[in-house]
Amino acid sequence: MSGYCDVAPGHEWHGPYHDEEYGFPTRDESVLLERLVLEINQAGLSWLTILKKRRGFQQAFDGFEVDRVAGYGKGDRIRLLADASIIRNKLKVDAAIENARRIQAMRESHGGFAAWLEAHHPLSKPEWVKLFKKTFLFTGGEITGEFLMSTGILAGAHHEHCPVYARIVALNPPWMAA
Repeated sequence: MSGYCDVAPGHEWHGPYHDEEYGFPTRDESVLLERLVLEINQAGLSWLTILKKRRGFQQAFDGFEVDRVAGYGKGDRIRLLADASIIRNKLKVDAAIENARRIQAMRESHGGFAAWLEAHHPLSKPEWVKLFKKTFLFTGGEITGEFLMSTGILAGAHHEHCPVYARIVALNPPWMAA
């Protein structure tokens, strides 16, 4: 996504995300759930729309705290589908809740979402896509690829001449070990 490195710096919305989050490795379960939910919600929309609604998503989904989201019931679905501060799409809302439940299950099987990702690393992008489609709802090639780049698992978030690239390389992201 080297084009992002050309257009994002200095942009009111893209700049901070590009400079401080995109491509940086994380093990934080709430951050991982947030990235997955945001990437799912971006499907069919611009990333700028998602960034502008991000605070609304964070509030609506209780900071993406996995256990809270996994515990959502019918009333929460109704609340979310009525919340104009997020993307009000039933399939995407249901995917967020169900995927939080699947992340909870990863605690039993692998010790958590980050450990699950590490247990399957390194895979090629097509292998990751197949695994995500089998594991999560509403994930395809673009969503999976962007999620994995945004969390430092797959290379490609920044071009080598981007100043952020050197900061990420210093953190030894998973894609470097592939």
